[in-house]
Amino acid sequence: MSEGLAGKRAFVTGASRGIGRGIALALARAGADVAVCYRREADAAGAVVAEIEALGRRACAVGADVRDVDAVRSAVTGAVDALGGVEVVVANAGVPTRFQPLHEVDPGYWQRVIDIDLTGVFHTLHATLPILREQRSGVILTISSVAADFCGGNGGPYNAAKCAVNGLTITVARENAPLGIRANVIAPGFIATDMGQGLIDQHGDAILGSIPLGRAGTPDEIGELAVYLASEAGSWITGQVFRIDGGALGASARGAF
Repeated sequence: MSEGLAGKRAFVTGASRGIGRGIALALARAGADVAVCYRREADAAGAVVAEIEALGRRACAVGADVRDVDAVRSAVTGAVDALGGVEVVVANAGVPTRFQPLHEVDPGYWQRVIDIDLTGVFHTLHATLPILREQRSGVILTISSVAADFCGGNGGPYNAAKCAVNGLTITVARENAPLGIRANVIAPGFIATDMGQGLIDQHGDAILGSIPLGRAGTPDEIGELAVYLASEAGSWITGQVFRIDGGALGASARGAF
């Protein structure tokens, strides 16, 4: 990969594992320094920092529960202090949903999913947008899901949060385009992570059979898309939702399953 992000500084939430880790490493391979934001897994975050530093980039680990706006602000301040600034913001932290019909969802669990998957994105953007607006440049990437398009049964809290993330990001894109700030959504399908393995354990290999390309995606593939959107190659792209799902959504729309 070319170093299309050389000299850029990135802040990535949920970066200690899974998709967030894949994005953080891809940004580093493209030349960016990266702040690895994590909630609980300090050792895993430290390992990602070590991997980034082995690529010759600067990195730091900053802890924050994205449900806590003050913690997110503190993490952003720590990242800026360590790296000297931020130009790329990736709001990735999230949790999956339990598979329940809405009338069985505990209100407390509903609130937890909304607080992390939606309000956590708001807190991340709220803490970083003043920096990007002051410098009149920057890129925001939010991580949603094709679940916002499928809106399948038994996933109400997650589906609702991801639909809202799409709308929030498009709103931010329109508000900030005049300042040279771009904002886009990456909406993955089924990705081979620990979370993805849990779905296979619960629902079997039929999940993979529903994907026209016949396999799960990888965190690295999500990272490659993030690099493109964060780089000058994507300089005329904002307010868009990029589905990356091996063809599953298109197949569903055609009635393939």
